[in-house]
Amino acid sequence: MRLEFETIEIEAHLDANSTYRFWTFNGKVPGPFARVRVGDTVEVYLKNHEDSWYAHNIDLHAVTGPGGGAALAQPGPGEDYSFKFKALNAGLYVYHCAVSPVAQHISNGMYGLILVEPEEGLPPVDREYYVMQGELYTEERFGTSGPLNESYDKLVDERPEFFIFNGHTGALTEHYPLKANVGETVRIFFGVGGPNYISSFHVIGEIFERVYLQGSLETPPLRDVQTVTVPAGGSAMVEFKCDVPGRFVLVDHALSRAEKGLAGYLFVEGDEVPEVFSSLNG
Repeated sequence: MRLEFETIEIEAHLDANSTYRFWTFNGKVPGPFARVRVGDTVEVYLKNHEDSWYAHNIDLHAVTGPGGGAALAQPGPGEDYSFKFKALNAGLYVYHCAVSPVAQHISNGMYGLILVEPEEGLPPVDREYYVMQGELYTEERFGTSGPLNESYDKLVDERPEFFIFNGHTGALTEHYPLKANVGETVRIFFGVGGPNYISSFHVIGEIFERVYLQGSLETPPLRDVQTVTVPAGGSAMVEFKCDVPGRFVLVDHALSRAEKGLAGYLFVEGDEVPEVFSSLNG
């Protein structure tokens, strides 16, 4: 199994009216979803784009080895490195850049998830989605238009201006909302890049029928859970059946964060199911 990453610093929209210089894996926030299986020997190749301003590397929490692979090198612009590891443990793991100051690299967008499936794989579901939560620390206040600049002082003081799903305030609302049909089962691979804040992940109007806490896939799941606590640098896998149609909102139930950009939508289409949910007002 071969995983290829390129670290790219790119100016992109943070919301409809502002831009930010993100630091990314493969030009995306979060980085690409990686999927391997227990027992695989995985080769990791990382190149730092020649136009980068800073050194970057990768720490995969699925790796058994110093720094999760990050201890081997810190390639500067135009440089690269590679390593291999054996996937020993099933689970859903975070990866991130680990060049100092690590929190700065993570906050700017350098995080993602790697799934190590059990030998027998995961049970099939109808829909799978990849969602990560992060924070951004800008000199300018939330809602400011134009190019925004990072604030190292706010970062070390843990005072973010933005909370985001998948790198943009409208990523899962305006641009790429989740979709499903009545009767389908949805699986969400959820992680928190952070670098600092815990998430209380919740889908308003749904109940997680199965929750694999801390990304542990070998532990029996919790059943019928309303809200899942996921630490910075942690993950959870949740599954639920879509019983009725409508718009369901993804949030961190620390709900003030919705006012700083943190929300997503799941649109479920299909016929009404009045025996499950209906109005009494006619």
